[in-house]
Amino acid sequence: MLEAFGISDPGCVRPNNEDCYLLSPDKGLYVVADGMGGAQAGEHASKLAVDTLADVLGKAGEGTAEALAQAFQEANERVMSAASKDANLEGMGTTLVAVLDTMPEVLIASVGDSRAYVYDGEGLIAITEDQTWVNEVGRRLGIDEVSLRSHPMRHVLTMAIGVSPELRVHSYALQPKSGAQILLCSDGLHGVVEDDVIAETLSGSGTLESKCRDLIQAARDAGGPDNITAVLLQAH
Repeated sequence: MLEAFGISDPGCVRPNNEDCYLLSPDKGLYVVADGMGGAQAGEHASKLAVDTLADVLGKAGEGTAEALAQAFQEANERVMSAASKDANLEGMGTTLVAVLDTMPEVLIASVGDSRAYVYDGEGLIAITEDQTWVNEVGRRLGIDEVSLRSHPMRHVLTMAIGVSPELRVHSYALQPKSGAQILLCSDGLHGVVEDDVIAETLSGSGTLESKCRDLIQAARDAGGPDNITAVLLQAH
């Protein structure tokens, strides 16, 4: 069983919030999406992707890695289809990271650079791998971390929902200890708040809500250049 809390904040710079999240304990589904696109397109893409996951997995009636991956494929198709029918939505896309509770195992899937972390009292571990130019190209070229943090390609995704029919979904399985916390977040959080600050926040004795609010505030204190979303789960 997973206890959950989530919160999203536009940050300090963006006028609107293109992030979207879902807490659906009845389906055992928890999702974060970070939309992109002009005008309201990013908001549309992230909500459509999140709603599609809930719809497809609700109808699937089974919590499997295959069902989760198929739901991601369906989200990709629906976002692409919506964009093709409305010029105002052309070019929209979204990251997507999801947890499916099949305790004692937790299934995780991701596309883009929204992340899943686990904190079990011994440290913060990133479960997902960013599908970004920095991670998949820059590091392989041997560019040092300091240079990558200011590289002009640092925000470029190599994969997103709604961009290409050929979708690469990263899938993971985790067996969290009782008390372990799983954090899903957009890059408005992990891109500006250092891992040690995130770990210190999760190590506290506060509620999931207070920890999420502290994480959002930490991102805002760091300038809040992007929308910020945090969903925090705890295994029992």
